[in-house]
Amino acid sequence: MKAEALLFGGVALFFAGTAALYGVWSREPAGTAALIVASGMAAVVGFFCAVQYRRRGTRPQDRKDAEIADGAGPVEFFPDESHWPVLAALGFALAATGVVFGLWLFLIGFGVLVAGVLGMVFQYADR
Repeated sequence: MKAEALLFGGVALFFAGTAALYGVWSREPAGTAALIVASGMAAVVGFFCAVQYRRRGTRPQDRKDAEIADGAGPVEFFPDESHWPVLAALGFALAATGVVFGLWLFLIGFGVLVAGVLGMVFQYADR
């Protein structure tokens, strides 16, 4: 994951530099905010890839002298079906509807959304 971490780190730096130049020259806040968000998202992916590289080390895909047989074996853990994404989507829909109809519906939707996201995050924590 070293190559991916460097790639996304470069993308994050590119968007950060572009946001700085765009913000100074155009003085337009919407485009500057979009470029800053794009830089942040690329930085998050790059950080994740760097952490995975430090945890797991080099993969066969990262080595130039690797053989095809080096990549054999179990690939990874793939989870079964889960009801948590449906709950998170329902919570988001309720929270978005609550923006229109009132704070009480937004708070209910936000609570359901938090439950769905926490369920997705911790459903395989004991694995």
